[in-house]
Amino acid sequence: MSESSAEAVANAATAAVAASAAGAAGGWRRATGIAGVAIGVVAAGAAAGVALERMTVGRGMRQKARLALDSAGPYGSLRGMPGKAFADDGTELYYEVDDLDPEAAPAALGPRRRRLFGRKAPAPVTVVFSHGYCLNQDSWHFQRAALRGVVRTVHWDQRSHGRSGRGVAQGRDEPITIEQLGRDLKAVIDAAAPEGPIVLVGHSMGGMTVMALADQYPELVRERVVGVAFVGTSSGRLGEVNYGLPVAGVNAVRRVLPGVLKAMGQRADLVEKGRRATADLFAGIIKRYSFASRDVDPAIARFAERMIESTPIDVVAEYYPAFNDHDKTEALAHFADMPVLVLAGVQDLVTPSEHSEAIADLLPEAELVLVPDAGHLVMLEHPEVVTDRLADLLTRTGAVPAGATVKGYGSTSSTAQPG
Repeated sequence: MSESSAEAVANAATAAVAASAAGAAGGWRRATGIAGVAIGVVAAGAAAGVALERMTVGRGMRQKARLALDSAGPYGSLRGMPGKAFADDGTELYYEVDDLDPEAAPAALGPRRRRLFGRKAPAPVTVVFSHGYCLNQDSWHFQRAALRGVVRTVHWDQRSHGRSGRGVAQGRDEPITIEQLGRDLKAVIDAAAPEGPIVLVGHSMGGMTVMALADQYPELVRERVVGVAFVGTSSGRLGEVNYGLPVAGVNAVRRVLPGVLKAMGQRADLVEKGRRATADLFAGIIKRYSFASRDVDPAIARFAERMIESTPIDVVAEYYPAFNDHDKTEALAHFADMPVLVLAGVQDLVTPSEHSEAIADLLPEAELVLVPDAGHLVMLEHPEVVTDRLADLLTRTGAVPAGATVKGYGSTSSTAQPG
């Protein structure tokens, strides 16, 4: 997208938001209808080219294609042993456990972990996966498939996402904070992995959740965490991200987006109708901000779209302010003496790879992996790279014995078969 095109989109977005504000005086139904379109443009600012692409195929044809992809794609179909944890405000947090294959257990209990924990039969390492904003635990589909039976894993849905309950505190109009997410993760660990060593893996907001856990429970990290992976995340300064927009576009987003989101969250029922009506616009925006490759499997793109669009607009709205307040740079020091993986897509527009480089600079022993031709959902776009580096991290922590082979993780190329 050229700079002039992006600037035109940003100007259009600003005008649309202004119109939505003016429309409020004439009735919420009209205002939220306009805002429903505006938010897609303002939040992403990259709709240039999307409309042109959509004009070539009829709406009915596109709807049939989406239904076909939904029925054919196996992504997000993996399920484990379900469990529930409860946050400190009573929010129900849903998680699933994939246990270690009993036949692999003897080999997995290698000498390195015996040295680390001084037990002849130590509890297995548990790898806890935390997902990002507007996603759910299924976003780790490929990594979960690859590690099944090889290592014990826990996948959970953050509050108000996936199968977890709506945030109880948010029902009382208390703002969501990244600190709260750290406490939620602690509740999940207490319920799903009450003993034994832990490896923490977090993508985007999930990485911030891991940092918040360390900030509030340093003794847990010191005593039990043996490794950590930060994927496409940031330790702070998210207010400076430009989302691939020129200056005019960034200024428009920062000026109007918080107010528009708040207004939309207050009338979520009406906005959701507008959101469905502009599904094609949202699909293009989601793809733009999730992936960088041109040949991403359409079923994967649709899978990501389905996860994101399943997040209610009021949840989208209440989380947004928390990111500007996020600063957990000092918490990274708690991970200084353990194996760390820091991985990001070079073309990530949501949490730019520079933020991962900043994390790695503060953890000199960390492995920094920057994946070319990759966007924000790098674990879906290039699962082979993410799974390979994660398997190496698990080997270094003693969670997986050296020489162990993880299962196939498939490919997201449009020419490949779903794995």
